[in-house]
Amino acid sequence: MPTSPEIAARKLQLEARLADLTARMTQIDGALDAPHSKDWEELATEREEDEVLEHMGLSAQAEVRQIRAALRRVADGSYGTCAKCGSEIAPARLDVLPYTPFCRNCAS
Repeated sequence: MPTSPEIAARKLQLEARLADLTARMTQIDGALDAPHSKDWEELATEREEDEVLEHMGLSAQAEVRQIRAALRRVADGSYGTCAKCGSEIAPARLDVLPYTPFCRNCAS
């Protein structure tokens, strides 16, 4: 299990990412709420852009849920322990996916 300073650093990393995603989702919502053009060609382009923004927003929402779950695990003391098998999650895995609840073996 990661040591307390490592967990504190991971918590800060998770909180920073959460703030970044929240700001990004606010920008996406603003862009999606913007009025659309009356020109058909521009409207088609704007709708394609809206689809991309919607996908980005859904992806951000999923990551926000994972981060909030990881922060709950930090709070209850189970962060860094695999939710499935109870083994320690490798620090290298947490470097890549700091919100993962599973060790490498259980994730596959």
